Amino acid sequence: MSTPPRDLVGVGIGPFNLSLAALAHPLPGLSTAFYDRSPRFTWHPGLLLDDATVQVPFLADLVTLADPTSPWTFLNHLRARDRLYPFYFAEHFHIRRTEYDAYCRWVADRLPALHFGHRVDTVRWSPERALFEVDLTRLDPEGRAASADRVHARHLVLGVGTEPRVPEPLRPLAEAPGVPVIHSDDYLAHRDTLLAAGHITVVGTGQSGAEVFLDLLRHRPAGRERLHWIGRTGAFAPMEYSKLGLEHFTPDHTRYFHALPEPVRDRLVPAQWQLHKAIDAGTVAAIHDELYRRTLHGGWPDTVLTPAVHVRTAGRLGPGRIELHLEHTVQHTRTRLTTDAVVLATGHRPRPLDHLLAPLDPHLRRDHAGRLRVDAHFRLDLDPSVTGGVYVQNAELHTHGVGAPDLGLAAWRSAVILNHLTGRQAYPQPARTAFTTFGLHPRTAQVPPARRAVRLTPPADGT
Repeated sequence: MSTPPRDLVGVGIGPFNLSLAALAHPLPGLSTAFYDRSPRFTWHPGLLLDDATVQVPFLADLVTLADPTSPWTFLNHLRARDRLYPFYFAEHFHIRRTEYDAYCRWVADRLPALHFGHRVDTVRWSPERALFEVDLTRLDPEGRAASADRVHARHLVLGVGTEPRVPEPLRPLAEAPGVPVIHSDDYLAHRDTLLAAGHITVVGTGQSGAEVFLDLLRHRPAGRERLHWIGRTGAFAPMEYSKLGLEHFTPDHTRYFHALPEPVRDRLVPAQWQLHKAIDAGTVAAIHDELYRRTLHGGWPDTVLTPAVHVRTAGRLGPGRIELHLEHTVQHTRTRLTTDAVVLATGHRPRPLDHLLAPLDPHLRRDHAGRLRVDAHFRLDLDPSVTGGVYVQNAELHTHGVGAPDLGLAAWRSAVILNHLTGRQAYPQPARTAFTTFGLHPRTAQVPPARRAVRLTPPADGT
């Protein structure tokens, strides 16, 4: 070993591992290093639309909900930029996505444990050293391999993020060069080309689809919009954003969910889609307002908005024309749609870990569906011969529920990992975080005891 082993090596530097790195930074005696293949921090650059906001309050930054005194809070970022008073008077509880991205880059530029331009190729366990071996490739500014390296770690944390999900019928078109079928992750890079197309179809009825449709609508002339918006869900449904509904994104609910049997968890996650896959009510209202405005002088905008539709197959009709074969999931009727460009706002899926973890596969324990088992401390279930821990970030939807991808739980999850890794309460956690009591506790009385009659003490004068 050319350098001493690290206590913790992180793979990937998105918001979640950035949160962990920020909270780990002040802990004495803890040696960390985080690696990412990107040359710098980026967060969904293709969707940094001017008016798009983060769907959690600014208090759900990288650190505040674990340590509001941290130097890496969003408010300290504003103070460092002399923007505290403008933010104070703006009264924005939900900040713009571009502002959140700038905040994360401000943190990333100042944490010495972060190493961009490094690709992690594989990890393995060395029983002789009781350490993980992490093989790296350093990349040059053009992304080409420059040199190889190896670091050792007592523990790992995987925060490799997600990748765009492209429906199978549209994959050949999305992968073909020159065909205007793009994922919403690349929307801004292709917006000018899309706006020049005669007819545009947006596939996907979640937040990204709504934001892309609204942006296209605002840039198309009235009466000549020529926009289609379709998706599988039964409605252009608003996100569940009631105060008690939001308590599903608390540590209390996460602990409750993790304790449920695997089949119950698998049924529950799809049923809770409106908690994390629907559309912000403000975006829904803005779309309706824009459509309504275009009716003020008579006529209707040239738009078609149809939920409960999925794409069965797709193909090219000569250069520049795309044919989508559609089916309505309720009527079971079918039709064809010819369009000039397609934006796939079809969400993301966890980036596969199989290649990275292949040398550890004999030690990994999986559930009945073959998925990695994750314990309450966000650590992979490994056989006892591996004494180091492998923690995961945003790869535990099946074990921890809808809060796994939520930015609001980033600081709490980072604190849980650091507390477990260090064996002490580096970041003390509240005993209770929700008014809702999730589940019944059979050993605790659920009915208050019977009221006892109040005994009155007579006054001293006997009256």
